Amino acid sequence: MAEVVLFHHVQGLTPGVVAFADALRSDGHTVHTPDLFEGERPATIEEGVAHVKGVGGQTLTERAERAIAELPPSLVYAGFSWGAAMAQELAQTRDGARGVLLYEACLPITGEWAVGPWPEGLAVQVHGMERDPFFGLEGDLDAARELVEVVGPERAELFVYAGDRHLFTDSSLPSYDAEATSQVLERSRDFLSRLS
Repeated sequence: MAEVVLFHHVQGLTPGVVAFADALRSDGHTVHTPDLFEGERPATIEEGVAHVKGVGGQTLTERAERAIAELPPSLVYAGFSWGAAMAQELAQTRDGARGVLLYEACLPITGEWAVGPWPEGLAVQVHGMERDPFFGLEGDLDAARELVEVVGPERAELFVYAGDRHLFTDSSLPSYDAEATSQVLERSRDFLSRLS
């Protein structure tokens, strides 16, 4: 079984994020869900972005690093939106990652905004909606396509879902899409089973 650290999005550690983690736990995986907002749950994406800016990127990164400090290096890093960016950065810069699950975000791996090269042998799966204003229309989808092209289809997968919702995998938010989330979970479970 895999050991996963799952980072929440800018609306915090919502019941929907916990429910998603519980679905993965039901297969026997260990899933850690650190609360990087320390109990804060912004009501909207915009308020969440403001909260991130208010707390500061350095502080949030330090909280994430503390959350994983005692965990084994052979983690699967996962996250939703803002949390996916956190997961990707840690997976690319911390030795030993087994895999990466990116939900509704993907950072570029080349160019000015790249974190760095993709680690050799690191498997990744990316999920997002094609017309999501933050994923499909702001460059993340293009970054995910480049990631698959560079890493290769044997280690990198991209799944694009019809629709225009952001945070569609969070069952506690109005943006939730049950059918698409069911597919995301099925594919994520398959990914984790292949790592085990």
